[in-house]
Amino acid sequence: MNIMKPKRMVVKVGTSTLTHPSGSLDLRSMERLVRVLSDLCGAGHEIILVTSGAIAVGVAHLGLPERPSSLRRKQAAAAVGQCRMMHIYDKLFSEYNRTMAQILLTGEDVEDPVRAEHLRGTFSALLELGVLPVVNENDSVSSAEIETGRHKVLGDNDTLSAIVASLCGADLLVLLSDIDGLYSADPRVDPGAKLLHRVTELTPDILDMAGNPGTWRGTGGMATKLSAAKIALEAGCDMVITNGARPEDLYGIVEGRETGTRFIAKRKAGDQ
Repeated sequence: MNIMKPKRMVVKVGTSTLTHPSGSLDLRSMERLVRVLSDLCGAGHEIILVTSGAIAVGVAHLGLPERPSSLRRKQAAAAVGQCRMMHIYDKLFSEYNRTMAQILLTGEDVEDPVRAEHLRGTFSALLELGVLPVVNENDSVSSAEIETGRHKVLGDNDTLSAIVASLCGADLLVLLSDIDGLYSADPRVDPGAKLLHRVTELTPDILDMAGNPGTWRGTGGMATKLSAAKIALEAGCDMVITNGARPEDLYGIVEGRETGTRFIAKRKAGDQ
């Protein structure tokens, strides 16, 4: 399969990949991911990382017995967790001589044309400078993901990563999750479920394959990933869903190898 090697890619990593079941950061997983991303940057790729996990990490760091039920406490936990995560990311990327930057977004930031244009310019300037942007929704001021609210432009980091990919003109979006890709049925309950390696159109049958959210630590199920695929494909950006437990698979993904499920953008169909 001859898939054009991307030059600009957005990688989204989910909470379940970044944390232990307790909610504490999985430092080994983070280090492996950072090493691969740094190496890809060294190979000439432009990388944007969209990261989840702020609330779970904040809950663990504060020693809370469980995820808070009130919005204000969830947002407080997010503020603590975001600080903790960025500290670790900065430390790890620095060890591979990579400079990172933090960008926190709300729905208004990507919906308003003027703000969106400023964001596009910021991303462009950072990438030109060789900086790796690390993006998350600004949960301390936005309730779109953690609480049902009026403003739902984003609502989950799968959607956020697709919007960022569209905004930045990315060639490829990779969703690192706790699943291997899109299956013909729920593999947790159907042993005959088959992994789909290639999707060229989001047909009703494909959309019906969306399942329920996986674990209490994450909010994004297959439905949000397919919604992200719609945004990415409409922007002419390929998207891959694969297992975040194997960040080294990113090497093969950028080379077009059959890993996880690849959604092919129509404008690239002639290049396949």
